[in-house]
Amino acid sequence: MQSGEANQRIARISAHLHPSNHQMEESSILKQAECRAKGGAPGFKVAILGAAGGIGQPLSLLMKMNPLVSVLHLYDVVNTPGVTADISHMDTGAVVKGFLGQQQLENALTGMDLIIIPAGVPRKPGMTRDDLFNINAGIVRTLCEGIAKCCPNAIVNLISNPVNSTVPIAAEVFKKAGTYDPKKLLGVTMLDVVRANTFVAEVLGVDPRDVDVPVVGGHAGVTILPLLSQVKPPCSFTIEETEYLTKRIQDGGTEVVQAKAGAGSATLSMAYAAVKFADACLRGLKGGADIVECAFVSSQVTELPFFASKVRLGRAGAEEIYQLGPLNEYERVGLEKAKKELVESIQKGISFIRK
Repeated sequence: MQSGEANQRIARISAHLHPSNHQMEESSILKQAECRAKGGAPGFKVAILGAAGGIGQPLSLLMKMNPLVSVLHLYDVVNTPGVTADISHMDTGAVVKGFLGQQQLENALTGMDLIIIPAGVPRKPGMTRDDLFNINAGIVRTLCEGIAKCCPNAIVNLISNPVNSTVPIAAEVFKKAGTYDPKKLLGVTMLDVVRANTFVAEVLGVDPRDVDVPVVGGHAGVTILPLLSQVKPPCSFTIEETEYLTKRIQDGGTEVVQAKAGAGSATLSMAYAAVKFADACLRGLKGGADIVECAFVSSQVTELPFFASKVRLGRAGAEEIYQLGPLNEYERVGLEKAKKELVESIQKGISFIRK
C-alpha cells in the first residue's frame, strides 16, 4: 500500500515537472489535472488569451493573486509553458494551467466563467495602423470563434486594440455563431479611468483612490471623453485645467510610448486596469450589489451601436447601462468629436467580418 502512495507522490511531482509531455501525462498514475487535492479553492474559472505577452504576463501574475479565482488558464501561441511554470509557483489559491498553440485553444476555453483577451501584436516601427488592425482583427476573430464554440456563456473582457473595432468584430463573430449576448461582451476602457483618476488627483492634491472620473465614448484618442464635470468628489476646473486634463487622459498611451523610447507601450498600467475591471466582473458574477464601472459595450446611450459609459455589473454581465447625465458645453463638443471617429472605427470592425 505504501509503495502505491509513494508512486502517486512521484507521479504528482513529475506531472508538475513535465507538464507538456502528453504521452507521459496519459500513462502516469495521476494526470497533471489531478495534481491537487480535489476541490481546490472556491471561486471562478478564468482564462487569459495572450498570457505570455507584454500585458499578458503581469495580468496573469495579478490574476493569480486574486482570491476570487480558483482556476487560471494561460493561453498563448508562444512561451506559455515558461510563464505557467513561473506563475504556478506562487502560493495563492488559484490552480494554474498553461496552453500552447491553437490546437490547445479549445481546452483552454472549456468551462471558463471569464475570458480576458490581451492577445495581439503591438505596433512596430514601419507598421501602418491598417497593418496592425488586420493582424489583431484576425487574432480576435479566431479567439472569439473558439469562445463561441467552447464557452458561449462566459463573460468576455476584450483588451486587444483597437478596442473601438475589436468589440464590434467579436460581436459579429458571436452573432454568426448564434451565441451573442451583448451583456457579456465588454471592451475594457478601464485604463482611461485609471489615468483620469490619477491625473485629476494630482491636480486636486488628493489620493487617487478617493477620486472617481467617468470616462465615456471609446478607447482611442479623441473618442476618450472624461466627464470632468461629474468628478467625485465634486469639484470645478478652469477651462485651462479641463483642456490640460482631457488632453493628457486622451494621450496617456502616447506619453508611455514616448517615455519607453521604442521599448514598448503601456503594459503594466494596462494589466493593473484590466485586473481592476476583471475583479469587478467577478464580484458581479458572485452576486455583489452596486458594482459600477465604465466599459465599451453594445449600447443605446447614443445613436451608435457601441459606446463606453458606466455599466452595472452582475451575474449576467453588464446588467444595466447608465445614461451620460448632464454634460457641460466642453463635453458636448467633445462628445460630437468622439462620435464622429467612433462611427468609422465601429464600421471598420463590422465590415471586417461581413466582407
